Amino acid sequence: MVDFRAFCAVRPVKEKAASVAALPYDVVNRREAKQIGDKNPDSFLHVDRAEMDLPDETDLYDPSVYKKAKENLDRLSENGTFMQDSAPCYYIYELTRKGKVQTGICGCSSIDDYLNGTIKKHELTREEKEQDRIRHVDVCDANTGPIYLACTYPDELRILIRDWKQEHSPEYDFTAEDEITHRVWVIDDAETTGRIAALFRQIPCTYIADGHHRAASAVKVGLKRREQNPDYTGKEEFNYFLSVVFPYDELLILPYNRVVRDLNGLDEKAFLGAVKFNFELMLVGNFPCKPVEKHCMGMYVGNAWYHLRAWPEVYENKDVVSQLDVSVLQDKILSPVLGIQDPRTDKRIEFVGGSHSAKELARMADETGGVAFYMYPTSMEDLMQIADEGKLMPPKSTWFEPKLRSGLFIHRLS
Repeated sequence: MVDFRAFCAVRPVKEKAASVAALPYDVVNRREAKQIGDKNPDSFLHVDRAEMDLPDETDLYDPSVYKKAKENLDRLSENGTFMQDSAPCYYIYELTRKGKVQTGICGCSSIDDYLNGTIKKHELTREEKEQDRIRHVDVCDANTGPIYLACTYPDELRILIRDWKQEHSPEYDFTAEDEITHRVWVIDDAETTGRIAALFRQIPCTYIADGHHRAASAVKVGLKRREQNPDYTGKEEFNYFLSVVFPYDELLILPYNRVVRDLNGLDEKAFLGAVKFNFELMLVGNFPCKPVEKHCMGMYVGNAWYHLRAWPEVYENKDVVSQLDVSVLQDKILSPVLGIQDPRTDKRIEFVGGSHSAKELARMADETGGVAFYMYPTSMEDLMQIADEGKLMPPKSTWFEPKLRSGLFIHRLS
């Protein structure tokens, strides 16, 4: 049973939504964030990447960064950029990318659902990234970026969303610079919010699609607040964290591609020979090779593209994790041939989200004389099966697109 409740969002006033909305903090680097922030004082990156407003030499994890994030959040609230709803609401959040629409509901998930496994995970988290977001949430006293969740939607919930959208005008409706359209409807009717909460209680579980570090950090802040408030009832805001829950079958996963800086001391001929042990190898030439089915991948090396197809014995009779293309690549090429034993820490490998073109992968490989791999995307069905079995995916297995914008919804913890 999923505990997903309405809340009183702090959010932009209508005319400021487009200028406030920002990509997630971990999608832009420090330089990109500063370029955006210097041009746009309303950008929520002033909160999520507050180091942009401090001297360049400031360490990303210095206490002054979190203090500045809180100051910027307060500034946006005090100068009329943000307002807060007076009664608990749900928020329909619709994103349209290249004609494909996905529609979810923004509300607050229970930290107990995370702790007891009702919210299912499929990735490990890194301690330093957790600690960063813990300090950010704790100092700001707010969840500033939503966790991206998925589940199987009951038909009644889909119909409710459809009807509300038809009968009400969106509160926000804008197209961002990346040509993704964002629309938000506010569900402020108490009877309807009660129906939504009841429908979610019929759903057995949700899955983290994106935001494992933010989720883990939000939960740890909630547990810290419980220790500080031993008489807590469980209804306080710190017992919940900001989420958007989508129907799993509306989500789009793009490939998470790989570029390795070198061939681990091998010449091109020896490298291709090693690859042939586990893959059918076909020379494509100059035309970028984008795989169209599972267990296939494009490979660029030596100014040429190749199509790789794993031999059946590589993946047959294996568990769902070992059958993932990112696992096959790691187990049969990256580790034994290229010497990438731990892709989480090896500096020779770079992960490139699926929104980047094949030409960009080739350029990166050419710069260092390395090799690029264009992957076939992981499926939502595989993600959910792995989470159901309590297993973990290799790092950087999924790239969800479009990205949820930060700043449209803020959940205060007190």
